[in-house]
Formats: sequence, C-alpha cells, structure tokens
Amino acid sequence: MSDRSEAPTTPIRLADYRPPAWSVEHVELSFDLGIDRSEVEATLTLERHAAEPLRLNGEGLELLELSVDGRRLVEGEYRLAEGVLDIDIDAPRCTLRTRVALRPAENTAFEGLYLSGSRDKGFLLTQCEAEGFRHITFFPDRPDVLSKYTVTLRADKSRFPVLLAGGNPDGAGDLPDGRHWARFVDPHPKPSYLFALVAGRLERISHDYTTADGRKVALHIWAEADAIDRCDYAMDSLVRSMQWDESAYGRSYDLDVFHVVATHDFNMGAMENKGLNIFNAKYLLADPDSSTDDEYRHVEAVVAHEYFHNWSGNRVTCRDWFQLSLKEGLTVFREQSFSADMNSAPLKRIEDVALLRRAQFPEDAGPLSHPVRPSQYSEINNFYTATVYEKGSELVRMLAGRLGPAGFRKGMDLYFDRHDGQAVTIEDFLRALGDANRIDLMPYLDWYAQAGTPRLSAEGRHDAGNRRYRLVLRQRTPAGTGQTDKHPVPIPVRLSLFDGNGRALPLRLEGEASADGAERTVVLDGAEKIFIFEDIDAVPVPSLLRGFSAPVILEYDYAPDELAVLLRHDRDGFNRWEAGQQLAGLAFDDCRDGRDKGAAISAWTQALADLFADASIDDALLAELLTPPGEIELVERQLERDPQHIRVSRQRMLAALAQRIGAATLRKRYDALAARTTGALDASSQARRQLKRRVLDLLALIAPQDTRQLALTQYEQAPGMTDRLNALVTLATLDGKAAEASIAHFRQRYEGNALALDKWFAMQAQLPGDDAFARVQALEADPAFTLKNPNRVQSLIGTFARANPTGFHRADGAAYRWLADRLLALDALNPQVAARVATAFNGWKRLEPVRREAAHAVIAELSARKDMSRDLTDILGRVALG
Repeated sequence: MSDRSEAPTTPIRLADYRPPAWSVEHVELSFDLGIDRSEVEATLTLERHAAEPLRLNGEGLELLELSVDGRRLVEGEYRLAEGVLDIDIDAPRCTLRTRVALRPAENTAFEGLYLSGSRDKGFLLTQCEAEGFRHITFFPDRPDVLSKYTVTLRADKSRFPVLLAGGNPDGAGDLPDGRHWARFVDPHPKPSYLFALVAGRLERISHDYTTADGRKVALHIWAEADAIDRCDYAMDSLVRSMQWDESAYGRSYDLDVFHVVATHDFNMGAMENKGLNIFNAKYLLADPDSSTDDEYRHVEAVVAHEYFHNWSGNRVTCRDWFQLSLKEGLTVFREQSFSADMNSAPLKRIEDVALLRRAQFPEDAGPLSHPVRPSQYSEINNFYTATVYEKGSELVRMLAGRLGPAGFRKGMDLYFDRHDGQAVTIEDFLRALGDANRIDLMPYLDWYAQAGTPRLSAEGRHDAGNRRYRLVLRQRTPAGTGQTDKHPVPIPVRLSLFDGNGRALPLRLEGEASADGAERTVVLDGAEKIFIFEDIDAVPVPSLLRGFSAPVILEYDYAPDELAVLLRHDRDGFNRWEAGQQLAGLAFDDCRDGRDKGAAISAWTQALADLFADASIDDALLAELLTPPGEIELVERQLERDPQHIRVSRQRMLAALAQRIGAATLRKRYDALAARTTGALDASSQARRQLKRRVLDLLALIAPQDTRQLALTQYEQAPGMTDRLNALVTLATLDGKAAEASIAHFRQRYEGNALALDKWFAMQAQLPGDDAFARVQALEADPAFTLKNPNRVQSLIGTFARANPTGFHRADGAAYRWLADRLLALDALNPQVAARVATAFNGWKRLEPVRREAAHAVIAELSARKDMSRDLTDILGRVALG
C-alpha cells in the first residue's frame, strides 16, 4: 500500500509559512488493535487562533464517525478530499471526536501503523516522522502543533501481551474475551510526529537509572525473543549517553520510564519518539560473533543520537520541516561529540569528514543539491539527507568553535531554557547562542540558506627581507540548482605554519606585540582577506583548516614534499590524515596519467613507508593513513567519470605503496597483528583489527597466492565478525571462484540472522569485476532476499548501485535498466525506500559519453511516468535536471 500521485505535487514554500489557525491542547487516543483491522478513536481539545475552517490531514483512513462537541456530523457538514478534512466551526473552542479504521497488515510503506514481521509472529508499531500521523487519525499534522497526549491501547492479550506508548504508564488491566488494556500519559507537549505505539510479543532487558536531578527512571530495551540477548551493548550505550548529556549539557531525562524497541522493518535508522524510541535493529543489536567493530560504534552513536533528541528535537522542536536541521544537525553534532569523548577524538573527526565528503559533497555538487534549510520542497521524506544531517552538524561545529566551549555551553543553556516546550527556527537558535555571548551570529544564516560547498582558496608568499608571510584567503561558491548569486559566508580557518623540518612556528599577526601560540583561528568573512604573519625566517608549510574547521573545499597548491612534511609531522591528527589524502590525490593523478614514477607517487609511498616503520604511531591512525580516498571521492579529480579507469588507477597506486613498503615487511606486520588478535572490543584491539585489514589488502596486491591462504586461515580462525568479514572480502576480491566455499559457509552459518545476512548480501554486491551485475541478479533469487524489507533492499540493490561503480556503471547500461525496474517494483511497496535508492543516479551527467547517454535514457523514461509515488517522482524529477 502506498500513495500514488497522478499529478505533480504543489511545492511547499518556506515563504508561505503561516502559524496554525487551530491549536490542539490535548489529544486522547483510544486504539483497538488488530493486524488486519485496527480502530482509532481520537478526541481533540481545540482552540481557534484565526478565522479559518478547521483543517485536518488524513490519508488512507476509513472514516467511521465524526462529531463536534458531542454532535455527530453528517455529509455536507464537512469536506473530505485528497487527504484533507475541512470543517466550518464558529466556536472559539471545541472538542472534536473521530473514529477511523486502519489496515496495518496492508501497510507496506511503513508510515503510520504497520505490521513488522510475519502475521503469526510479528508485532505492530508506528512511524510518524515526518507525516505518518495522518495515516493513523485526522489531525493538523505539522510540527508546530504541540499537544499533551493520553493514549489507551486495547488488544488480544495472547497475541499482543506487550502494549507500549510514549509517556508515563497510567494503568493497565484485563478485559473480557481474553483482551487487555494499558494507558499512557505524556505530560510534555509534543508534535504529532513524535507519537508512537508498539504492541506484540517482545522480551526486554531493564536497568534502573537515577538522573542527576534525582529522578528514578526505568530503562527498558525490547526485542523479539531471538534477539534480546544482543541488546546489552545498547543498554550500556544508553546509560553512558544519559550520563554524558547531564555532564556536557546539564540535561536530564524527564519521564519515569524510557522504552527502546528493535524492529527489522523500518525505513530509517531510528526514531526519537518521546519516551518510546524505535530502532532499526541494525543500529541496536550487537554481539561479537555477528557485529563488526564499526557496527558497535554505530550502535553507540545512534543510541546516543536518539536519546539526545529528548532535548534537541523533542523538548525544543521544529516550527516547520524547513527547520529540520535544527534538530538533526544539532543532534548529530552532539552525537559526534559524545562519540569523540567515548573513543578517539582525532579518529572520530577523520570518520565524520570522510563521510561528509563521500555522501554530502557529491550531493552538494549535483542536481539533488539543496541548502541546509531549503526554501521549498515537494516531498519532505526526500530531505532527510546528508546535507541536513552532516553539513548541518558542521555548521553547529563552526558556531561552537566561534564561541569556545564555555560560550557554546552558555548559549545552549539559554536556547533550551528559553524555548523549552516550543517549536522554533534556525533564527531562534542563532539568536540564543548570540544573546548568551553578546555576539551577532546572524551572518551565519547564509550558511543555512545557500546550497553548494564553498571553495576556499589560499595563496601564500614569503618576504625573506622583512621575515613576513602573507596569506591570502578567498572564497567562492559555485552557482547551483536554483541559486546563481551566492554570498560570502564567515569561514573560520584554524591554521599553523611549519618549517621544513616539521617544527610548528610561533604565530604573531601584524600589529600584535607577541606571538600567541603555534595555532590560530582566523575568519574569512568576505570574498577575500589578507593575513600577515611576522618573524617567519623561511618559506613555511601552512597547515590550513585544521580539524576541518569549516565544511569547505580547500584549494592550495601544495607541492608533494610539503604535504609529506605535514603527513610526517603535523600534530593535528585530522590534518595529518588530510595531508595524506591530498598527497594520495596527487599520487592518483600520477598513476592515472601514466606517471608511475612521478613526484607525488614517490613522496606518498615513501612517507607512508617511513610511517609504517615508526613503532610509535597508533595502529588505528596508521590504518587511516594507509587508506587513500575511495573511488567515489576520486571522481572529483576527473572531468568525465570513467569508473573502470578510476579503479585501475587507484589499484595501481596502492600496488606502488605495497611495493615501497615491501612484501616481507607487510607480512611481518600482519603476522605480529594476527598473533595478538582477540575478540575484545577495547580501542587497541579494534585498532589492531583495522590495521590488519589494511595490511592484508596491500599484501593481496603484490603477493596474491600467499594472501589467499592468509585470508582463508583468518576466516576460519576469526574470533569475531570483524576479522571474519574482512577475510571474506579479501578472498572474494582476489578470486571469486576460490571464495565460493567460504561465501556459502558464511551464508549457512548465519541462516536466520537477518543483520549478518545483510552483510553477506552487501559484501557480494560491492565486489568489482565484469561479473558483478550477474552476481547481483543471481542474489535476488536467494530465498532470504525480499523487496519488502528496507535493510535487505539497501544491502543488495542500494549497495550495488551506490558503492560498486564499476559494476553499476556498465558501458552497456544494462544495470541502469535493471535498477529502473527495481525502483518501480519498490515504489509500489515502499516509496521512501524507492526514492532513497534512486539517488544512485545522482551525478549521471558527469559520466563519460556512452554511460551518460545510457543513464539519461533510463532516467528520462522513468521521469515521464505518471504512476509513481510523490517520493520517487520528486527525486527523479530533480535528478533528470542533472
């Protein structure tokens, strides 16, 4: 079941925002739950604020009864059309009661109330963000309508023994005919997108927690019986998240109970419903045998993210969906800060920037580009993007850097206290931070309003006679979709200067009496600005944008030997990695253009060989330094995208690195790491596994026969999923035929483990080579594959289309036509998932001519159809513009 659109949806515009004509003081919901049919009775206490009819949203609902102040309305006294219910009401206040019927088992779109799992064993749950509540009952379904909720659930006790909703429990009991009931009351006003319920057969683990302000809270994590023993790490992460938020932001939890539920059928990662978080099981379940180190970190991060929403999103929410980054970007920043404190701050920064460049920079450079706060949208589900989340987080990080730790905390305290219980805007956020620090932060609003990634160019000149270094910074943002005139934005640039031996120089700007440390932050707040540093004896090597102090593309004409200095000596962990990434980019250019002995490839391989021999360097950092930009990022170094040529050139440069380090040296390090391998989850154990993977991959390029046996042994003896999956990937990449037995063994070992099988599908979907497309087509026939499960779709179809450039971008266009067919099938089931997979076509105009023409033909054919959902129509319409 999904909503289809016969005509283009009228865009929703920020400029057209008007406050709600009616507010809802209290919502009383009563559910009679069943799989095939559920009934919902809603009683709304309403107050008028403007002389307009009462307008309620409602989609896919069977209206059974409608009354106002106890009087039942008949046809002619209301208007119901195209998902909108209008009622003319003269009174300033009234009580509206509706009764509707729903069909959860038919709801394959997973919006509103739906069934997760099979009819006999699955359970009922809801997803209401962004506009799912209108699939449950008639309501002014917009985030600036905040109401207090009382929810009563009734269901068959044997089929639905667990009944949960947001808020505090307020009674439960048995009913005739084997049924039972439970009531929940939420004392905090919330928007409808934060409503949630769960009903079914679930098990739980629990923990008693006392908040910093003395409230006793019962923490419960719920999952199906076969998964509940994999929830302990999530509970540990939740407790640490609550403690961290109390310490870092002074924010405590505010209800008597906190529920978290895992489901395998979910469109998103997780949902922060007030008091009842619902998680995609992928981000909640973890155990060493079936979860990788990365997945443990993701569980920790997503649990924290959803909990932090209790204040940055729930207690203070968005006025409208244009302000989505106000909760998501801010909460991503809070989540990233937590993860940095729990683990390694430099490595976390590297991970976050790598994700930004891999996911958001291409989005910003293509037809799906949009501002962090868009000016209009056609389908809000399509704006849960890397721009809103990751770039939005970077904007908060800039503000935090501008104010400093104490100033940012002071600003956040004012923001939460000033706007508690309100639906607010980006302007309110900037004003609170600024007012707390007596600073005008409104110039940063342009960051939220403009699409595209600013390009920061830097030019340095040394004046030996006057011992001065003149640094010129300039900025420009390329014109993009719908925006041709871009304004300069404030860009904070953290920097240091190094001499040729890698010593950081003391920095004294012109006009200052003395140097103030070896690192400074300067702000480029116009199109161009000049900074002059005194007492610089020789030409320095600038370390710019340290810590990635602004989400920009840096353009500086570094020589390979300058980057090698930073790679070897920079004390900023991020900039050390960044120097390696830039030097690797130049090395790629050498290999791409046939300069196998060029200056860049020589400098890159020698610097990394030296670092490889340095026993003092951290294993995890070394693993990151040994990982050059991926094929997706390297696209930006070519005017026209030829995925096969990019892969060949990248493999050639990696082989050159492996040769420079030497097979014997690599093997010795691998053996030493393997000898210390355990399944432990501490940071040093994870670092060893990470480095071992990189060493094995390098060995595979120059000693394939030996590596095949090493990988097979590692697979067979692996103490956990990280080593097992890494070995399997290496085996399959080296020789698909030789890896078939191990691939089949993995499939059998994890039969029935949905998340492990997702990895099995994704691993094969990523394998490059001429047979990649045929392999994916064959995997569709596996009994475990289904289009009805979002995780399974993303693991096979999404991974192949987005993460296998050589396989997906075949010159004959066959994979494009295949994906088009899958999109149409998906769209009939779950429009949100179809739209997300369709973003794989982003950037098609950058392909070389043969592939470009093939992709364009498929996109044009799809875009011309009139029978697709709003979600997919919107994405393909924008992608078609190129």
